Amino acid sequence: MNASASIALPRILLLEDDPVSAAFLSAAIEALPAQVDVAGTLAEARALTSAHMHDLWLFDANLPDGRGADLLAELRGCGITVTALAHTADARRDELDALIDAGFEEVLQKPLSAAQLQGAIRRFCGNGGLADADSTPWDAGTRCGKLPVWDDDAALRALNGHRAHVDAMRDLFAQELPLVSLRVSVALASRDTTALRDELHKLQASCGFVGAARLGGAVAHLRDAPASADAAKQFEAALQDTLSSLSA
Repeated sequence: MNASASIALPRILLLEDDPVSAAFLSAAIEALPAQVDVAGTLAEARALTSAHMHDLWLFDANLPDGRGADLLAELRGCGITVTALAHTADARRDELDALIDAGFEEVLQKPLSAAQLQGAIRRFCGNGGLADADSTPWDAGTRCGKLPVWDDDAALRALNGHRAHVDAMRDLFAQELPLVSLRVSVALASRDTTALRDELHKLQASCGFVGAARLGGAVAHLRDAPASADAAKQFEAALQDTLSSLSA
């Protein structure tokens, strides 16, 4: 690609702290094609907004050091008017409405397909909408034991049919899952509902990106009923099934 073509590409700031989600979303953005700067914290995003001019911001709703909405308000207060979209695995209507009220033009719900993300970027970068929303969020009422451990079709749809990309994402998922499961266990043992919801929020998105169907269903069930012993038991069983499959 020549220098003039590179200059013409839109530049996107992606704020996402989960490594699996960040890898998936950045790959989808680069495939548009577009340039992407990835931040894992509000502090990193602030530095990137100071260093570069962006055509679009994609902010996760909840980060380790704060909320995407608070960062947006801070940047707006500095007079920066870049169009901003939010992305979240939270399906609660009041939370989605609050993000729109905070100034985000649109809220993208994770897990989302590459086509959904690319369509949103095209809409707001002036290239027209071509997305087909074919990704279905996890159903919190689904009994995870009846779901397959892996839904390869869903994972391939999310990654535009690229098997190598699915395999790469699952490798990254396999590296992250033991640490995530430990944090969930600690939150459950200490009855820290806030920490539990934060961990499950990120894990639900990751499950959708890699097609971890059984674990994704269990995560959704536990998010809706964090005090339920049955939900915790289902989560643990689905987690062990998934870990065993990854190590096979």
